[in-house]
Amino acid sequence: MAGSSHGHTPAAWTGVIIAFIGFCIAGAFMVMAQPVGFWVGMAITLLGAVVGGIMRMMGMGQPKHIHPVHQVADKRQPAGVEG
Repeated sequence: MAGSSHGHTPAAWTGVIIAFIGFCIAGAFMVMAQPVGFWVGMAITLLGAVVGGIMRMMGMGQPKHIHPVHQVADKRQPAGVEG
């Protein structure tokens, strides 16, 4: 989406990087048939979501305002009203 800043925040980058590392660890241990290592990798993946959420609550994420492109504004007046 042109003009969108979706995902370009420290919270998003940090959460995704931690989750990616967790997926890599889980994948490696799955291939090595080590269930404990796999579950540690999955826990790290979930940790990425938690860290990203905490950082968003700290103000490092996407602001909660609606982007002007996505706003729908109807400025027409009801029938019979002159302004």
